[in-house]
Amino acid sequence: MKLNYIAGKWIAGESSTRNINPANTKDIIGEYTKASVDQVNEAVAAAKAAFASWSIYNIQARSEMLDRISKAILARKEELGELLAREEGKSLPEAIGEVGRAAQVFQYFSGEVLQMRGDYQPSIRPGLDIQVSREALGVIGIITPWNFPIAIPAWKIAPALAYGNCVVFKPADLVPASAHALAEIIVEAGVPEGVFNLVMGAGRSVGETIINHKDIAGISFTGSQGIGQHIAVTAAKRMAKIQLEMGGKNPLVILDDADLNQAVDVAINGAFFSTGQRCTASSRIIVTEGIYDAFIKAFEERTRALVVGDPLKAGTQIGPVSSESQFKQNLEYVNSGLKEGATLICGGEAVIRETDGYFMTPAIFTEVRPDMRICREEIFGPVACVLKVKTYEEALVMANDTEFGLSSGICTQSLKYASHFKQHSQAGMVMVNVPTAGVDYHVPFGGRKGSSFGSREQGSYAREFYTSVKTSYTLA
Repeated sequence: MKLNYIAGKWIAGESSTRNINPANTKDIIGEYTKASVDQVNEAVAAAKAAFASWSIYNIQARSEMLDRISKAILARKEELGELLAREEGKSLPEAIGEVGRAAQVFQYFSGEVLQMRGDYQPSIRPGLDIQVSREALGVIGIITPWNFPIAIPAWKIAPALAYGNCVVFKPADLVPASAHALAEIIVEAGVPEGVFNLVMGAGRSVGETIINHKDIAGISFTGSQGIGQHIAVTAAKRMAKIQLEMGGKNPLVILDDADLNQAVDVAINGAFFSTGQRCTASSRIIVTEGIYDAFIKAFEERTRALVVGDPLKAGTQIGPVSSESQFKQNLEYVNSGLKEGATLICGGEAVIRETDGYFMTPAIFTEVRPDMRICREEIFGPVACVLKVKTYEEALVMANDTEFGLSSGICTQSLKYASHFKQHSQAGMVMVNVPTAGVDYHVPFGGRKGSSFGSREQGSYAREFYTSVKTSYTLA
């Protein structure tokens, strides 16, 4: 059984859960312990005790530690990629790529440790010097989702440690294997006792204890909008700092002048890769009427040709849905779309493969109205809605007609429309002729409206959440 890591020790919890391969439900990846509420409290206490020394830990030693973590992840990239593919279901190339991204994130923040700049300011009062500096926030509660089980933990844990914070980490209960492997690497890199703690288990117990704990100074969460809003309300009561990423219903606009093959590539990648289980997925594809028929024909042909199957098999492009509950929810959304009058031109079916798993074919809906559930709610599966419009102006209005605002995209050869869309799209990230899903690790990640709340993640902008600003006055 795989254990929690609390106060420098591997500790069994009060119960356990089986980690099941969604491509082969007979394949049990492992047994993972679940932390008790008392153990979560112990982890927070250990992190609080370690903070005083870790927050002023030598920055060269801290940098080297993060670099060791990066190198260890990279050295095990193939092994960890296979583990990730087995537990989450994305194709092996995608899984290996995600592991590589986790290594890059730790490598990046090993450099950021040495970039903690401040300001020296003259005072308006004679004889005073002013120093503006950044200091570690404290104990950070990190709660991560199941769709990127090593990359998202990496881009939260790495900056937390880099800027001198201590961590209590709760991974998604559905995918503990990748998180546990990452924890083992962090421990082996020599992180001091109490600085990093792993507490596995359900959100209703482990997660709730973290977000309500008086000694958690900041909470970084990625997950559903409902839980994110709950965290916001709960944390506000005790004035804890929060960083929330809560999904999207991302538009991809395709104009008449778009390169057709490029537009189809962008749509296929954004809508269906990673089985559509990305908060940045292109779930609303808005196409102007001049290219609409040609796009639909090519998009359908390419979608029907996608290979759905075992993520570990060569040639598989779309793996299984990650869990039985998500699988049933996806199929329910397909039925909802049909009942509301949309036209299902391909996919949306449960399919049988060599092993028992949660496989479904990527779905394309046309004749979609903007008020339909499939066009309003985040499905988090391989389901794309295509909407037909007459003009760019109509497309822009429709693209912004959502409570979310994470990512958006446009396919066009017009600099005029590309520039206008970048300026007027109500999203935190805008893509021109590239998929809405897919971001770099050294620049800000985050959205607007119901998608995000708090400071941006990744890159140098991460310091806004993981540090607090101090202004010091000295009589010269």
